Amino acid sequence: MNNLFILYEDNHLIVVEKPKNILSQSDATNDLDLLTFLKNYIKEKYNKPGNVYLGLIHRLDRPTGGLMVFARTSKAAKRLSEEIQNHRFKKSYLAVIHGNIYDNGTFIDYLKKVETKSFITNKDEGKYAELSFQKLDYNQKKDLSLVKISLKTGRNHQIRLQFSSRGYPLYGDSKYGNDSNKNLGLYAYKLEFIHPTTKELLTFINYPDYEPFTKFKKRKI
Repeated sequence: MNNLFILYEDNHLIVVEKPKNILSQSDATNDLDLLTFLKNYIKEKYNKPGNVYLGLIHRLDRPTGGLMVFARTSKAAKRLSEEIQNHRFKKSYLAVIHGNIYDNGTFIDYLKKVETKSFITNKDEGKYAELSFQKLDYNQKKDLSLVKISLKTGRNHQIRLQFSSRGYPLYGDSKYGNDSNKNLGLYAYKLEFIHPTTKELLTFINYPDYEPFTKFKKRKI
């Protein structure tokens, strides 16, 4: 991660682009993860002694690239977490899906996670999951649609499962589709939240520059 892109940094938080196929935080694989990398970055940049505090506010799946915010103080972590709980923390994604989907819509389901995979179930067994989407472009030659997604909830593999269950699996998704392409067509391109101390509304936008997003001319909004 020598070319890590940092969009914003102050004493309270840091906003970065998580590269695709990099872990948000460490797991049993002991592979490189963004949280550990950023702790080391802060420790070296500011000559911090001992352990560096860095709060993980939200996650992106390993194959998903895009924007993440980390808290540099416990107070910032608490306030950002409250924004997520109160649905004031907004995350928007770009996704490349198979098929020519309709122009816009809303998906509502109840999802249940079993081990490493999620399933659609009923209200009694699952957690409420909602997203809305807008089609931005269609590549007729490849039969792929580019959609903008606004997440209302943040369930495990929510986007991948909700689109796949309706016959529009994501590009590169072998877990919920049948696609062996290397890159998953999912990118968290926009974050919007209130700064935990200044109370300023912050908006960050970044666009993916790799396949399959480069198959579309209208990938910038």
